[in-house]
Amino acid sequence: MDDNLYDEFGNYIGPDIEEEDLDQHGDMDDLREDLEEDDQMSVEKRKEDYRGDEIVLHEDKQYYPDAQDVYKGAETLVMEEDAQGIEEPIIGMIKTKNFDLVEKSIPQTTFDVQFLKDLMKTPEVIRNVAIVGALHHGKTLLMDMLVQQTHTRAWDLGEEYRYTDTRIDEQQRKLSIKATPMTLVLPDSRDKSYVINLFDTPGHPNFTDEVCCAVRACDGAFLVVDVVEGVMMELKEQNIAITVVVSKIDRLILELRLPPADAYLKIKHTLEEINGIISSSCANQEEAEKRRISPLLNNVAFMSAKFGWVFTLKSFAQMYSQSFPSIKPDDFVKVLWGDYYYDSTKRTFSRSSSKAFNTRSFVQFILEPIYKILGHTASKEYDQLQPVLSKLGVYLKKEDFKMNTKDLMKLVCTTFFGNASCLTDMAVKYIPNSREGTALKVKQNYTGHENKEIMAAIQKCSPTEMLVVNIVKLYHKPDCLSFDAFGRILSGTLKRGDELKILGETYSLEDQEDMAIKTASRLSIKQARYRIDVNEITAGNWVLIEGIDQSITKSATVTHAENTESLEILRPIRFNTVSTIKIAIEPIVPSELPKMLEGIRKVNKSYPLLTTKVEQSGEHVLLGTGELFMDCVLHDLRKMYTEIEIKIADPSVTFCETIIDTSAIKCYADTLNKRNKLTMISEPLDKGLAEDIEKEKVDLTWHQKTVAKFFEEKYNWDLLAARSVWAFGPGKFGPNLLLDDTLPNETDKNLLGSVKDTISSGFRWATTEGPLCDEPIRNCKFKLIEAKISSEPIFRAGGQIIPAARKVCSSSFLMSSPRIMEPMLLTEIQCSADCLGAIYNVLIRRRGHVINETAKPGSPLYTVIANVPAIDSFGFETDLRTYTSGQAFCLSVFDHWSILAGDPLDKSIQLKVLEPSLPHHLPREFMIKTRRRKGLSEDVSIVKYFDDPLLIESLKKDNEMKNLL
Repeated sequence: MDDNLYDEFGNYIGPDIEEEDLDQHGDMDDLREDLEEDDQMSVEKRKEDYRGDEIVLHEDKQYYPDAQDVYKGAETLVMEEDAQGIEEPIIGMIKTKNFDLVEKSIPQTTFDVQFLKDLMKTPEVIRNVAIVGALHHGKTLLMDMLVQQTHTRAWDLGEEYRYTDTRIDEQQRKLSIKATPMTLVLPDSRDKSYVINLFDTPGHPNFTDEVCCAVRACDGAFLVVDVVEGVMMELKEQNIAITVVVSKIDRLILELRLPPADAYLKIKHTLEEINGIISSSCANQEEAEKRRISPLLNNVAFMSAKFGWVFTLKSFAQMYSQSFPSIKPDDFVKVLWGDYYYDSTKRTFSRSSSKAFNTRSFVQFILEPIYKILGHTASKEYDQLQPVLSKLGVYLKKEDFKMNTKDLMKLVCTTFFGNASCLTDMAVKYIPNSREGTALKVKQNYTGHENKEIMAAIQKCSPTEMLVVNIVKLYHKPDCLSFDAFGRILSGTLKRGDELKILGETYSLEDQEDMAIKTASRLSIKQARYRIDVNEITAGNWVLIEGIDQSITKSATVTHAENTESLEILRPIRFNTVSTIKIAIEPIVPSELPKMLEGIRKVNKSYPLLTTKVEQSGEHVLLGTGELFMDCVLHDLRKMYTEIEIKIADPSVTFCETIIDTSAIKCYADTLNKRNKLTMISEPLDKGLAEDIEKEKVDLTWHQKTVAKFFEEKYNWDLLAARSVWAFGPGKFGPNLLLDDTLPNETDKNLLGSVKDTISSGFRWATTEGPLCDEPIRNCKFKLIEAKISSEPIFRAGGQIIPAARKVCSSSFLMSSPRIMEPMLLTEIQCSADCLGAIYNVLIRRRGHVINETAKPGSPLYTVIANVPAIDSFGFETDLRTYTSGQAFCLSVFDHWSILAGDPLDKSIQLKVLEPSLPHHLPREFMIKTRRRKGLSEDVSIVKYFDDPLLIESLKKDNEMKNLL
């Protein structure tokens, strides 16, 4: 740069710049940038040449260093005035969400990660197992035993880690809320390694949806049963292989202090109770015998997770054979259970006892040694205990004897019993391997049974076939902004970066709207508190996929995007309970409504059985299974997903509408163009048919003769009616039925067939929103007895037929003595004998009634089985604990729908404010209050459902019908 062109102030004083010079520099912007650069260079040059005695211009002086020089890498924000509120800081704090327990790095394990990845390529050595059972029966502690066996860290003997309870609120509540998977390499008794995929599930009845999701991904289950409490709630049959783990054996010894002989009888009674439940769900005696559980069959394990030991008869026999080589374990096992007695003089076993030898072999060879080990460890001093333990092969350090009694007992037991290889033996023998289990899963859940070739290819569980992944659950990331999809690979190989086609629950080959294309950005193996990243994973394994959650709501079927096969979806997960508890929510600050809606969308993904909807009044409603379930949902909504304050209404329940009689008159409805006319009547369904439809025991996609055979044989329908079933509703397996009862000489069957789908749509619409209070209809059979259909297609379009079909369904429903149905909960209460009176008083005040009351054998507890209306169940558990001084414990689950006695349309009933209604007034009270909550008019006007004015006039003259108008 020429200094003669600029004065001392840096201003340009040279000659005028000609256009030719501009062309050389480019446009004016480039010239301006060059001049600015020159100015900056001159300033820097003057700074460098500054010797300390020169005059420095004001704009060149620098009294303090710039922020960029002091805080290198810091972001500089320039804010306009009033851009933020006075209570909000200019630079806010960085908030880190801390709701999960996460390992900082992958912990050290007894198996190598690469060895695990290699084993996962062989489906024959993979077992997928769900750990199921009632609340506080020891499922999570069983997982802790296996985690401590495979993870080589310094575990504290006295601490319950609950490793698979990965959420902080799960640790605080001391119960599991989410089902958590882990993949471990476990050895069997011969030291052969197997990949055992374990799913720890919640035990509380409110979270049975998590159990159903886990069972969909598993081929078998460890049923964990507390030996003292027995089977708490009714064992829900899931059609998978079941093995039993009898837990908390230590309670018989240390808590109940039963003699060994009585402890054996208690264990035997518990196993007989489980066998009775399993056999009641089997179709025949042969199947019941096949699924029977018995210690002799090696499908029963005995466990004390508190003291870290588990064994089967076979593993205990092998311990004896190590000390006494002459004992053959397979022969010894046969006499270790049942009425076998050991004669020490003859050194033989016999089936009959004598005065000298009246102790069963299980008691003599198993229970008495365990009693002695625990008794000696708890009571003896070091000098006396060390010789006893050395005879058992247990050698401890001198400082180990300074532990507290509980920790010392656990250390002795874990050292004596060794690892849990007996569980691996049990899983390998009785639970199908991943290839066999996949074939069964596809047969049960794949909806495209017509395409045998695709179905057979998926059943091979081959890594070279087409990719099929069944997504069963979504897990939130630590930032709570997105989710990872967890599923089971049924066929093919999934690689990181693959383009995937996501098929939603409503996808079909005819309607492909519920489909999206996403990229699998990350693949990993979920290990409770950490994950192992993989580049690819093959058929038969579980996988956690990142990047595909946006198009998945609950479950999905995933395949490669380039797959051109006519793949259909795996059926959505079917749950063994329903959501009946209803809560309306709204944000305290109305402007935060979008945040709340986004939070509802996320929490709906997180909880499989949560249902969300918007009522006509505009309120947002959440539907769940119970109080604890809704409490967890609201916690996640407020804290994890929205961070806003939310106001909730008083809880309510969902109702159903039904009928108890056949329609008094034939009801008809005309279409808007008066070219079509539909005539119907309604009547109650056969007893038990609604439950059979919901359990999918009959499917209208079957062949017509198969469907007709079902109705003929089980419900004695005539052949014509059995072959005339058009639809179930609402939904594909709804508890209502539409029947074509028209006669060929009165109705054109060809024209009627052309509008069959639209009439069925109107029927499903009507059964989704009943006329009483917009609640679903249940247990109704609608018969189409006459139909006049226009011969011109334009006049019989869906816009004409669907509203008319809905209208005629509603009118025939109202003419059939409509009633309200309320949900009933099955409550199981465990208490001591002196609490029974207080429990009966609490139940009476809540319209509950006792079904059964029995004493628990071998314990001081009683079990009370009762039904309680869901609408009166809020606060029931708190009342129960209050009136029994905390001596009663209850679990409740949805049981059935019950018809309320009383007419909801009886206008003569006067409801009084702040006074409880009489029992026969409750249906009308529930109907009116539900309609108010939904923003509907207070009473039902049936006039709008009838088209004929003469019919309305005749109804007004009828004494019974005039009240309805």
